[in-house]
Amino acid sequence: MLKLNPDDCFHYELLRLLAHATYGGADISECLMVAEEVVPGDFESWYTAWHKRAERILSQTETMTNPVSIRDAMFRASTYSRAADFFLHGNWDDPRIGALWAQQARCFDAAIARLEVPGYRAVVRADGFDVPVIVFPARKDEKGVKRPTILMSNGYDGAMEEMYHMHGAAALERGYNVVLYEGPGQPTVRREQGLGFIHDWERVVSPVVDFLATVPCVDVARIGLVGYSMGGYLAARAAAFEPRIAALFQIDGMYEFTRSPIFAEKGLSNFGDARDLAGTQAILRNPKVPAGLRWVLGHGLWAFKVQTRGEVREKAEQFSLVGIADKIRCPVFVADAEQDQFFLGQPQTMAEVLGDRATLVKFENADGAGDHCHVGAARHANQVMYDWFEEKVVMV
Repeated sequence: MLKLNPDDCFHYELLRLLAHATYGGADISECLMVAEEVVPGDFESWYTAWHKRAERILSQTETMTNPVSIRDAMFRASTYSRAADFFLHGNWDDPRIGALWAQQARCFDAAIARLEVPGYRAVVRADGFDVPVIVFPARKDEKGVKRPTILMSNGYDGAMEEMYHMHGAAALERGYNVVLYEGPGQPTVRREQGLGFIHDWERVVSPVVDFLATVPCVDVARIGLVGYSMGGYLAARAAAFEPRIAALFQIDGMYEFTRSPIFAEKGLSNFGDARDLAGTQAILRNPKVPAGLRWVLGHGLWAFKVQTRGEVREKAEQFSLVGIADKIRCPVFVADAEQDQFFLGQPQTMAEVLGDRATLVKFENADGAGDHCHVGAARHANQVMYDWFEEKVVMV
């Protein structure tokens, strides 16, 4: 595939953002212009290029009056504001972390308010924290009609708003309600409630399922749960303890977080004393350390809310489905990206543990779907995913 940046980490994140164009979250030339501007491995140049793009679009909306035009622009401005924030988390005190997130949320809300069937935000109370959700009814004015519903979250680093463009809009097109959510460690909860990741994700999902039971358009017997990237672990963990999930999607099939290459000898284990605070900060400031490692460490410290890479490792070890996956009773769609950068080989392990409850699906390079989470191949991925859901849940 054509490389969008010589730095592997930047290339993947650029492809991920370009992939938003499929369902209205970006535009192709805008992303390619940013790709020309960012300096490989330079986090500040990444921020500058995406922030400039978001601000340009927002300035254009000042003269717009058509609701479709405003909606499309606001979706893009939201995506680009999130993109500008992506590499900033190595410095928790950076005021841009809060400001950019507030901007992306305002833009997203302005966009979903202008959908044919508007989406809306709600807050679900869990044990010790709140779960922000965004609800998208599939149809309007359908009194008494209950529809299959796709509940979805992102993973280690992404926002629930991103999930609308990855898998949410495609589900709505098929007549399914969509509900997005975030838990501790994920962008909104980390910022607004100051909470790092928890491994027992059923504490997040079960209260949301309780909430769905109160939404008139939701068929609680036909809920599909999507976990994206590390969210594949989170969703699977929740499904093991939440019997109301009718089907589970692992995009992709994560089994043990610490089996990821980021924790291998050439990863974060390669830099001296793991509990040395000064050494941890030195890694973040060293431009000779690969951008992907600087980012995964900086974001990990922020998302787990810890101070050293040793603590990141200790937290990550809790994110394992060993002894848990066999408790899942619903059918499971286990996605396997041919050249997955993070979870290669883990989908096979997951499928073996699940036995006949698993459908292991290989996403291939030949279809442009071989990268982690199949970014850039959304039409193909959603077709395969939702055809499976229709067979396993909708038509049963």
